[in-house]
Amino acid sequence: MRQTRFAAAGAIALAGGLLLAGCTAPGTAEEPVKLTFWGTYGNGGNSAQTDVLENELIPAFEKANPGIDVEYVDMPYDGLKQKLTTSAAGGELPDLIRSDIGWVAQFAALGVFKQLDGEMPGFDALADAVYPGTLETTSWDGHYYGLPLNTNTRVLVANQQALDAAGVAAPPATFDELRALADGLKGTGVAAFADSGLSAWNVMPWIWSAGGDIADAELTTSTGYLDSDESVAGVQLLVDLYQAGAIPNLITGNTGATSTSDGLPSGEYATILDGPWMQDIWAGQYPDFEPVYSPVPAGDGGSISVVGGESIVVTEATEHADAAYEFVKFTQSEDYQLGMAKAGQMTVKPEFAAAQAEIAPFYETFSNQLETARARLPIPQAGEVDTILNTELVPAFEGKVTVKEALSAAAKQIDALLAENQ
Repeated sequence: MRQTRFAAAGAIALAGGLLLAGCTAPGTAEEPVKLTFWGTYGNGGNSAQTDVLENELIPAFEKANPGIDVEYVDMPYDGLKQKLTTSAAGGELPDLIRSDIGWVAQFAALGVFKQLDGEMPGFDALADAVYPGTLETTSWDGHYYGLPLNTNTRVLVANQQALDAAGVAAPPATFDELRALADGLKGTGVAAFADSGLSAWNVMPWIWSAGGDIADAELTTSTGYLDSDESVAGVQLLVDLYQAGAIPNLITGNTGATSTSDGLPSGEYATILDGPWMQDIWAGQYPDFEPVYSPVPAGDGGSISVVGGESIVVTEATEHADAAYEFVKFTQSEDYQLGMAKAGQMTVKPEFAAAQAEIAPFYETFSNQLETARARLPIPQAGEVDTILNTELVPAFEGKVTVKEALSAAAKQIDALLAENQ
């Protein structure tokens, strides 16, 4: 399964949701078009994002595109996927969806999401403008079924007081420095690092940074990649620290352990990997805590983290594809991207990173990390991959099998999943 790119389809005008030069509006005063857009901007009671979308951004789009009306329908995160599943079966889908990146391949394979490359005018120019790792999350079987809408990644977040206790001035920048931090914290009761699982979201930054990978570029095999010496080295770092008592058993599933969101500000943990959403959470719950952000510690492969976020997709059910494409283009504009940045969503475009950092300086570390961040396996069975990794890696942390044996067992099972998609 080779991920290819199509030739550039022509220049586009992004700002303000403007139409392609020389094109007529998909909707007019005589023939209005109504687009329905499902999303989760209000998930967890976050009214700031829905307020910006409904009161500023959608009105701006409608003003720039007379004859196209957009109705936004907000849903809980879990509810949206369930609604999407049942609606696809019943043939009642919206025109546009803000999809979790982990859903794109699954619903593309089911024929629910519309292929955009080679179909949507100006797609290639839009695709070239986003972080490469975010674009990778919209791919399936050599094509692209959406565009990145907002993004995030994980960086190292440290408690400076815990670093001071180890006699360390700055967060660890390399694997070796993380080991040194663990040595410096022996006997203090402070864990050098903590995380809350062993899924791809948790372990792939360490595997990639060590120079390893989960599969080949064509997504045909995991064996030889996930169990390579480089991949083993990335996981071995965590296993060694765990067995030395420098990582708590939260990572192997102990639900009674202190969460990373509490353990870091309380000083129980010196470092964690986490995303930009934690800034506001800590500001409310631990107002005196000042998190220190830095890149994922580098191994032989560099400093590489994992991409998160959502994509904007068009459904196959839409009867207004041209109008839907215009809204997709608008979501890539400066107005939309920075409007959402003010409400807590990271831009998917490097060209807006500096302006985003002016809105919130702490974003800079995350934007820099996104330059090399990568996507998890873009296959419909991504959830099964997480289950496999968790199941096979826990015994390695417990010392029952070697890391090599655990990753080889996981690779064989992932091979079977990849074979299903050939």
